[in-house]
Formats: sequence, C-alpha cells, structure tokens
Amino acid sequence: MILIALGSNLPGRHGSPPHELQAAQKAMMCAGIGILKASRVRETAPVPASDQPWYHNMVVRAETGLPAFGLLGALQAIEHDFGRVRTERNAPRILDLDLIAYNDEIIDKPELVVPHPRAHERAFVLLPLREIAPDWVHPVFKKPLSAMIAALPEGQEIAEHTA
Repeated sequence: MILIALGSNLPGRHGSPPHELQAAQKAMMCAGIGILKASRVRETAPVPASDQPWYHNMVVRAETGLPAFGLLGALQAIEHDFGRVRTERNAPRILDLDLIAYNDEIIDKPELVVPHPRAHERAFVLLPLREIAPDWVHPVFKKPLSAMIAALPEGQEIAEHTA
C-alpha cells in the first residue's frame, strides 16, 4: 500500500490551499501516480505550534510503477512545479507531498525514510489515513493504526474542512 500525505497552508497559482490539493492530485495522476482512494480534507494547526496559517491536509492511497526513490523524485518535482521553496523545516508552504508508506518497505537513507519518520505522531496524517486504510499497520513499529491514534500527543488541533 502506497500512502501519500498532502498539505498546504499558502495559496498558490491554483488558488486557496484546498484548490492546491485538488490540483496536486491531478498533477500526481499526470505523473503516473494513480489515486485509488482519497480522504477528506481537514484543517489542522501547524505542528509544531506556530503563528503560521492552519494547514489543509489529506492522505491518498496510490498506485504507481515507480520505485520508492522514483516516486519521491516525482513528488518533489510536483512540489517544485507548484512553487514550493525549501527554506527551513516546518515553514509555511504552497504544497507538501510526503511519502508515508511504500508498501511494507523500510527505507532509511539520508534522502528518503519510509515509513515517514514522524507520521505515527501526527493527527493530520493518522486521522485522514483511518478513512482510506483503517487496517494499516506500521511496518516498523508493528502497531495498528487504531493504537497509533490512541497514542497521539495532546494539542494537535484538527477540524473537518468546510468549503
């Protein structure tokens, strides 16, 4: 199962953050990344807490013939095309595409860590993930999604997106 988290908290050339997420899904499909299932969009407070705008987040279940590193390259190219500029960690962004899981592969390289090293601590990943892959088990920790959600740290504000 390939899982990709999408996030945006700045408007871009496609409009508001929710429009950026819609356009990103289309760009992914054009890059050979099929979307099998998509969660609803949620509005989430920045993690770690800051005064930047809230994010719009979702998770998709995808399929592709690309290997993990090829998929990472495709996702980074889409981010770049959308105007993503990498300045500092956790900075506001037009588009963030994170590879959460690539089947059951475990990769620990400087350029790619899969499963995503902080996904199990993030409500903005786990709650949307429950919609599209409720039986997912973390391949490193061997924990089911329900246990990771129960163990989420306090203070991660999240709300359903209202159009």
